[in-house]
Amino acid sequence: GLLHEDLRLLLETALPARKKKALLGVADAKIGAAILEELGFQCQTGGVVAEILRGIRLHFHALVKGLTAQSASKAQLGLGHSYSRAKVKFNVNRVDNMIIQSISLLDQLDKDINTFSMRVREWYGYHFPELIRIVSENYAYCQLAKFIGNRKELSEESLEGLEEIVMDSAKAQAILEASRSSMGMDISPLDLINIESFSSRVISLSEYRKGLQEYLRSKMSQVAPSLSALIGEVVGARLISHAGSLTNLAKYPASTVQILGAEKALFRALKTRGNTPKYGLIFHSTFIGRAAAKNKGRISRYLANKCTIASRIDCFSEVPTSVFGDKLREQVEERLAFYETGEPPRKNLEVMKEAVVEASEVVAEVKRKQEKKEKKRKKREKRRLEALAAAAEEVENAVVEPEENDIEPKRKKKKKQQELEAASEPEENGLEEGTVPRKKRKLTEADQDGEEEEEEKKKKKKKKKEKVRE
Repeated sequence: GLLHEDLRLLLETALPARKKKALLGVADAKIGAAILEELGFQCQTGGVVAEILRGIRLHFHALVKGLTAQSASKAQLGLGHSYSRAKVKFNVNRVDNMIIQSISLLDQLDKDINTFSMRVREWYGYHFPELIRIVSENYAYCQLAKFIGNRKELSEESLEGLEEIVMDSAKAQAILEASRSSMGMDISPLDLINIESFSSRVISLSEYRKGLQEYLRSKMSQVAPSLSALIGEVVGARLISHAGSLTNLAKYPASTVQILGAEKALFRALKTRGNTPKYGLIFHSTFIGRAAAKNKGRISRYLANKCTIASRIDCFSEVPTSVFGDKLREQVEERLAFYETGEPPRKNLEVMKEAVVEASEVVAEVKRKQEKKEKKRKKREKRRLEALAAAAEEVENAVVEPEENDIEPKRKKKKKQQELEAASEPEENGLEEGTVPRKKRKLTEADQDGEEEEEEKKKKKKKKKEKVRE
């Protein structure tokens, strides 16, 4: 009941009046059906019940003792905060957020690297303008600008380094010959240092972009393997980013996925009553580029249909696998061949049956591997705990043994002290010398002989010292 009231409070505070009534009626009907199913009580949901509940909610602070309107508003605020925290936690745990950020960064890096490379071309082109015509790739041009430096210092010894960068001996020879007859202006060492520093920055950005692309590929294979197998990692990531999440993309119909990214052209066509766009972001797929001009619309519609299926499989499957994506890709290939040659493709039912069988085998294998890993982990944890317990026992034994050894000599010393005290003070205890036990007598006589010997030794030492002094 409390959960139902919380839901109603959320719906009331978050929605407009028209949608509020409809959704509250649905909530009441569902909670009534749940109570009937679980408890067997017949619940009535209607206009009168809704009005009664609305009145109870409105005057709830007056009906309940100790509850004020201020505390009720605080409770509603706390409910809103907890709801928001739950939503945030849900979003944080979703791994497709990382895909959205990485594809956005990848697009931004492409723009920045292109801009910076053009700046290097203009800057270094004053000194060596012929290099632009020989090498057109931005990354290779920046590497050459850093490697060559002053073109007048380029010689036959640098030919191997040029070949490593360009990967073509003819181009390397052409660069060497162009450097000898270049029309560029001379450049100072300070300008060269700045150009080389900027070129190294552009090179490091390009290398980071390659690493980011590998990261995106690995994340897509974990989050949306079927979609990436069907349409590619980059296009699939752009679709997820444009939709907002993989769940949102899975909720879209195929017609929306087809024109996703071409909203501006769609609304312009609707406004001017022109032709609507045939494709959006999926235009970057290889399938549409391979299709003939008359078949581009049909293949884009078919591809959007398969992308929708793949995204739903990735979103709602427990163990992600790329089997369905591979099968859907085969279907698109067969449809392309059908448009070109007329060869009939396989039916969707047959392909999906094969995919289900293969996917079940892959899932069983993955689960088997996970169980093995879990068993190994438990064994390692058990061995570690046993080793820790054995080490603790050894430490305890090592501490107990010296304590026992220390107790025995202490006891012996105490006994000796007691005997000596009893022998030296017989009169104080009211005993004569004759009444002292034999053992104690022997001890006292031996102690007296020892004391006499020590006194004689001391006297001899004193005599020797006096002789030495004389």
